[in-house]
Amino acid sequence: MLTKIIREEEIQKVKKYIEKGDKFVIITHITPDGDALGSSLGLYHFLNEFGKDNVSVVVPNHFPSFYKWMPGTEDIVIHERYPDFSEQLIRASDVIFCLDFNEPKRIDKLASTVVAADGRKIMIDHHPAPSDFCRVVMSYPEMSSTSELVFRFICRMGMYELINKKAAECIYTGMMTDTGSFTYNSNHPEIYTIISELIRKGIDKDLIYRRVNQVYSESRLRLMGFSLYEKMRVFPEKHSALITLSQEELRRFRHVTGDTEGFVNLPLSINNIHFSVFIREDKDYIKVSLRSVGNFPCNEFASRYFNGGGHKNASGGEYFASLEDAVKVFEEGLNELNPNNFEEIKNISKI
Repeated sequence: MLTKIIREEEIQKVKKYIEKGDKFVIITHITPDGDALGSSLGLYHFLNEFGKDNVSVVVPNHFPSFYKWMPGTEDIVIHERYPDFSEQLIRASDVIFCLDFNEPKRIDKLASTVVAADGRKIMIDHHPAPSDFCRVVMSYPEMSSTSELVFRFICRMGMYELINKKAAECIYTGMMTDTGSFTYNSNHPEIYTIISELIRKGIDKDLIYRRVNQVYSESRLRLMGFSLYEKMRVFPEKHSALITLSQEELRRFRHVTGDTEGFVNLPLSINNIHFSVFIREDKDYIKVSLRSVGNFPCNEFASRYFNGGGHKNASGGEYFASLEDAVKVFEEGLNELNPNNFEEIKNISKI
């Protein structure tokens, strides 16, 4: 039995929207990750099973190739490729699900179309501080993932039987990837109750892990080695590490979308490193990923220095200047918000 976390009035309101709705669009954030895709496709398959045959998933841009095995990815509409069609779908929809993002800027160029659309907007998300742009806001930061929230939402409507194997595979993928394969933000016992229910639906969780984590290209592995050997800096007195990659370095290793996913986690395997930052130069801005263990709030670091946010132990941000300037900001921030000043880290480091 799962705890009834989602408020009953939210459940009932959205249930009515689904029952009365004809055209549905599910939207998730820019550079979709496993949870963004897993929650969106999980809901997509559920709505199909419910009898809704006019359901579209729209994403702002391309997603990593190692997620393309997920059932339903072939039907995803990529705004970057089909801008007019994507926006037409949104404008024509009765119900718009906004999944795994808490403010319009997280959907990039889709933001103005979504905000202006007449359809009933529903946010399902687990990031803190949601913006007020949806009619219904299911915002529960204590959840491990938006995919977990989608599972709970479906069950609270009394429709567990409509979660088919395809939906279960997508939901499990989202939960797995947003917890680092259940290595952080995953201590709540009900997470494993949900996993057992997804296994009952016929998923092969071991196969899903291999499809996501063991299908990388030779170029990615070489880029990983280069990043660790040449580009990683360790700040042992501050229990921190930094990896940076420029556009030129990414081109050198024939980088494609998704190749650097997970790089930010690698330094955390070093003894006494509790805070890791990965700074990557993109075409128009600097992308910053942050991870921590223990009680160090990397989301506070992201918010204060990189116009970002997220969860306590997993967050991200952006910086609109040079890579060199971003590194300077990181170093200054490390002096001001020093992980070594946090009591739990002090205690762990003595072990």
